[in-house]
Amino acid sequence: MRIIFDADACPVKDEVYRVAARYGLSVLDVANSPIAVPRAPEIERVVVGAGLDAADDWIAERAGRGTIVVTSDIPLASVKSGADVIAPNGKRFNESSVGVALATRNLMDRLRSTGQATSEPKPFGLRDRSNFLSALDNAVVRLRRLAMTR
Repeated sequence: MRIIFDADACPVKDEVYRVAARYGLSVLDVANSPIAVPRAPEIERVVVGAGLDAADDWIAERAGRGTIVVTSDIPLASVKSGADVIAPNGKRFNESSVGVALATRNLMDRLRSTGQATSEPKPFGLRDRSNFLSALDNAVVRLRRLAMTR
């Protein structure tokens, strides 16, 4: 079991490191440019090319069952890899919720491109951080249970 996250502008890096350390999980920080990561054998920094979706593509190719992916990128969350996907605000993506999220994202993009005024995303707050920690902890426990039944 491991955690892979899209580290570019991820607001919950420290939380990922804490949970991974508590459960003894490996972490892959994937980013387009070098970022500082804690010095620990279970944490690996992966720098991918500078392409628009390079980090997402790298993650999608390696995510699978037993992997927890942390991303706010809805198209990446829609990849049917079998991984557990959690947004930094704690929202867990599954096949039904990612479809709604993609449709909403596409609608908002279309509205913005036609000049329609749309609201900005709300600021990331303490409740989001708490929801994320809870969702990540639940994902680890759920995957461990599944691994024990196999």
